Amino acid sequence: MGRPRPLPYSSQLMQGLGMELGGLRGPHSTPSTVQVDFLMPNSIIIQHHVSTSATLAEIKEELWERASEYPLFGTLHELSAYHFACVSQRSETLELMDETKCLQEINPFLCVLKVVERKGNETEKLLNLQIGQLIGKELQKFDALKNPEVNEFRWKMKAVCDEVVASRNKLTWTEQVQYQYPARIAANEQLPNYILDRLQDEQLLLSVQFDTAMQVQSTFTFRVRPDMKTVDFLDMALAKLSITFVIEEAAENYVLKTPGKEEYLIADVHLSQYMYIREYVCQDQFSPIPLVIVHRGTIQVDIDNICERIADGVKHMRNSFSGMTLSKKKNVTFISSWSITDRFSFQIGTITKLNLDSDDQKEVVVEAGLYHGSNALCETQTTQEVSVRDGEAVIEETLSFGIDVCNIPRSTRVCLAIYEVTRSAKATKARSSIGTRPELYKNPLAWVNTAVYDYRNQLKGGSMSLYAWKIYEDQSGDVGMPNPLGTLVSNPDHDQAVTLTVSFTKYHPTSAIIFPSRDKIISTAKENPPTDEMVPTVSKMDEVRQIAERDPLTELHEQERKLIWSLRNTCRQKIPHLLPKLLQCVEWDNNAEVAEMIALLEEWPKLSPDRALELLDYAYPEPAVRSYAIECLAPISDDDLLLYLLQLVQALKHENYLYCHLVEFLLNRALRNMRIGHFFFWHLRSEMHVPSVSIRFGLILEAYCRGSVEHMKILLRQLDALNKFKEVRGVVNDNRSVRDRAERMMKEYMNQPHARSALSHFLNPIDPMYRISNINSDECKFKDSKMAPLWLVFENGDSHGKKIYLLYKYGDDLRQDMLTLQMIKIMDKLWKDHGLDLRMNPYSCMSTDNREGIIQVVLNAETIANIQRKKGVFSATCAFRKGSLLAWLKDHNTTEAMLNKAIQEFTLSCAGYCVATYVLGVADRHSDNIMIMKNGQLFHIDFGHILGHFKEKFGIKRERQPFVLTHDFIHVITKGRTRSEEFIQFKSYCEQAFLILRRYGSFIISLFAMMISTGLPELQSEKDLDYLKETLKLDLTETDALEHFRSKFDEALSNSWKTSVNWAIHSMAKNNR
Repeated sequence: MGRPRPLPYSSQLMQGLGMELGGLRGPHSTPSTVQVDFLMPNSIIIQHHVSTSATLAEIKEELWERASEYPLFGTLHELSAYHFACVSQRSETLELMDETKCLQEINPFLCVLKVVERKGNETEKLLNLQIGQLIGKELQKFDALKNPEVNEFRWKMKAVCDEVVASRNKLTWTEQVQYQYPARIAANEQLPNYILDRLQDEQLLLSVQFDTAMQVQSTFTFRVRPDMKTVDFLDMALAKLSITFVIEEAAENYVLKTPGKEEYLIADVHLSQYMYIREYVCQDQFSPIPLVIVHRGTIQVDIDNICERIADGVKHMRNSFSGMTLSKKKNVTFISSWSITDRFSFQIGTITKLNLDSDDQKEVVVEAGLYHGSNALCETQTTQEVSVRDGEAVIEETLSFGIDVCNIPRSTRVCLAIYEVTRSAKATKARSSIGTRPELYKNPLAWVNTAVYDYRNQLKGGSMSLYAWKIYEDQSGDVGMPNPLGTLVSNPDHDQAVTLTVSFTKYHPTSAIIFPSRDKIISTAKENPPTDEMVPTVSKMDEVRQIAERDPLTELHEQERKLIWSLRNTCRQKIPHLLPKLLQCVEWDNNAEVAEMIALLEEWPKLSPDRALELLDYAYPEPAVRSYAIECLAPISDDDLLLYLLQLVQALKHENYLYCHLVEFLLNRALRNMRIGHFFFWHLRSEMHVPSVSIRFGLILEAYCRGSVEHMKILLRQLDALNKFKEVRGVVNDNRSVRDRAERMMKEYMNQPHARSALSHFLNPIDPMYRISNINSDECKFKDSKMAPLWLVFENGDSHGKKIYLLYKYGDDLRQDMLTLQMIKIMDKLWKDHGLDLRMNPYSCMSTDNREGIIQVVLNAETIANIQRKKGVFSATCAFRKGSLLAWLKDHNTTEAMLNKAIQEFTLSCAGYCVATYVLGVADRHSDNIMIMKNGQLFHIDFGHILGHFKEKFGIKRERQPFVLTHDFIHVITKGRTRSEEFIQFKSYCEQAFLILRRYGSFIISLFAMMISTGLPELQSEKDLDYLKETLKLDLTETDALEHFRSKFDEALSNSWKTSVNWAIHSMAKNNR
């Protein structure tokens, strides 16, 4: 069929006059469908048959799909920008704003509906423009895709956002402050022992200042019980302050605030539950904890009514998809895919744009597989070798797979790999030989994946073009082919990408094939109850319990799989955390087992959030499983959600379709807590340059912005500042050959009006609790390292706060640093949950764009290299002078009590980082990326290599020690003495820390597994996770694992001189540059 031709107005109207003048309501009956003439705003008239019971929202969606077939469709906005108008039977012009009404209720004259652009859209146009600027992608590009999945996703997310915004509009003033300035609050009221031990007489020492317009500065000190409620303390403090200040207003008009930050203590909880107070006690047990009392009128509560203004004309509008079914939308019949017993097959057509050397004749083959997660459902199939001519290969071959359509799971993907056929394995990318021809090898060129079912559960049928992703030389060792963990998104560079045409088999001449609904699957399972349940015995259950404790990387044997599956209902009742292992036992190519598993999930007890996270990695693609995981995550606290947010955002890349319960969950939580929203935004925004996720992430960002317009202004200010950082970095780079000139030019640029405007009055991107007032250009500089990061100094927007220091880096990928620092934070939390505070200092780091980001500056700290150079005099020998670190600490801790405290801080933090870097396989450790604070805390920086990817030179690993434990570290721990009780305690700290992490080994591995194939160079496959399994020794008993750890500890100790040699070489090499 050719493209439908638009009819002129006169012809359309003449046809319309043939209808009964009574409109839709004839004298006897109402027809089920009727032809309607739609007058489009681009002067096109479209005739379309619609159901008389269809609502206007449903009709408009059908109309937009039909309109995409007509000329000038590109001139239309998204369908939400329009509403219908018509002439009534009484000759009245009606603006049809309520789109929940059906056609027969409206009864338009002559069955004519006019599509009218909504009034007052200037506000929305401005909002759209700002959203496009903020997310780095014009919203018109989403419209231009003409993709029904994109359109439906935008509508569904609009409904989610509208619901949250409506609930937010009902918040009280206190609730609004808690949304906009959420304080970090511990869930547990009971203080842990490591904090209680630091309190004097088990009381908090608080220093409170009253923030008034008067110049008088008075501070009052209080000693209170930790379990005192915030409101009670505020009343007590105001009563005491009223002696000095005239307090004319009621106590409820004042709130407690943390100095220097926009964090308000207004929740009705114990004072000791605020993390600010807990952290301050751990940091300095002797000084009083500072607080400020401020008037509530000074708190900026920004509720923008732009959403209401936009909604004036659309307040009755609803989600176009909410009441629709596929059968109503199209006059199409459907049959269940579970009734199709044919083998699954499709035809490979042609490959174009193959960029191969034209010196000799080239041949290519295509390998295709069906995958559920990373597991192949059947044997892969390979085409015959075909010659390439002028960059094109005509294959025209049908591939049939060893699985029936009825047994293909919902989330199955077709994974295709294109290979060049070579005669030699010398090529660096060459793979195994081809079939029965051992002289031929496969050289991978490109790959592409596509889902078997579309986003509406319909089996794909007919022809389509797939745009493949090229394999580069440096990828060849990391990417398995086919690449089931790769994206389902086709390469958006259609002009350059290798293009593969495929034609999916149609299994019914007229009906569409649809995957059965969840209700239908569950009813099917109930109609066929299992008959293979085993009677549990003590020995069998003990065996299953042992299997349940294994790490997620350990493969189950066939007998173990059968055992677990045969005891599935017993496990549901007695060992529910076995669920991930049970899912590995399901035969996903058997629809009866799949149905039973989905039915089981309905009754399965909810797992704890930390255990449920595993179900969101690449290995569990079944939507019912992932939905169950989200249900388990529902009760997670905001602080814990922030802790795992990086993984949860990356897990979106493992979803087959734009809409999923994970994205709705994350969007909902982000819209209810602006701190979560801040990091949610930047985790997404930082990867908008990645072609495979730019559509998905861009759409989520658009939804977030529409649901949090008041946050957009804050984010736009941050984006302006980041863009200015990049410009300043460009000025430095252009003048870097002469340092003095570069620094002078940098400061001159910062002081220009446009720069000062952009670099003032914004929230700190790495911690939005801090408000920056303006830049202090005199104290700004750039570092001497390769990427010349900017050292930026800002004035705090709070007069009670200290200056804010940031390090801006351009040219380095900070995502791996983010992951490592986040894992150290999680380890720190696990240790603290077990009463072990190792004084860790995982500073903040955030990637903001491609090879660009911000790092928190840790003040009062020096690198070990600098300390050794200052104290060791000669750079060649400074690394061997074991007394330099202790001498430096003595310089900054002049009393015996201060020095002892600093040494204790050093001992604890050294133990923590020794274990953390050992478990994570942090490589490239030298004296320039380990730092010590003046208070004794040790911490590591720069995490470019992890999971045992140690640097090599001439094929020899430069680092061979399990973790960094040098003789000068030991000298500090032992206070300059040979072996002491302090050293024994240090070793005990290390062992305790290791055993705690080991107990959570599966959890730690799961967090890394969620990051596989998300773009990190050293986390591409399960093989990269083997290092964690090896260091934690999860296959051993706890006793044997501890013995292994002790052997590694002794090895590091006995070889500490080798580390000193390496550091000396590093120091000399740096000085000679």
